[in-house]
Formats: sequence, structure tokens, C-alpha cells
Amino acid sequence: MVTQIGIVAGEIWNFLDEHGETTLAQITNGIDKPEKLILMSLGWLAREKHIVVAEKNNTYHINLNQKKQKA
Repeated sequence: MVTQIGIVAGEIWNFLDEHGETTLAQITNGIDKPEKLILMSLGWLAREKHIVVAEKNNTYHINLNQKKQKA
């Protein structure tokens, strides 16, 4: 399972790199993986500070952490 989470985390990272700031719904629609696996992968990316998650108007917005990318 850890391997699957890592693979999906990579897919999410690539999706965000290509699309920029995106909503949670756009990620789940844009990546053909189970929502639970996407959420676990987002948690891992957030814990490692690879992404920034913000709530705007009751919608979660996700973006790559630009500070982390420059480091």
C-alpha cells in the first residue's frame, strides 16, 4: 500500500506541476485512482511539505509548495 501511495503522490505532483493551483475535485477527476488513495497521497505530500492546502469558499485548493521546489 505504501508503494501505491507513493506512486499516486507522484501522479498528483505531476498534475499540479502541469495545472497549477487546483481544487480537490479537479485532482480526483483528473487522476484515475480511487479517492481514498488520492487522499492518502495528498496527506503524505502535505506532511512532507511538498504541497500547500488552503480552504477557500468551502473548497480545498492544492498547489505545489514553491518554497520546497526552490530548496
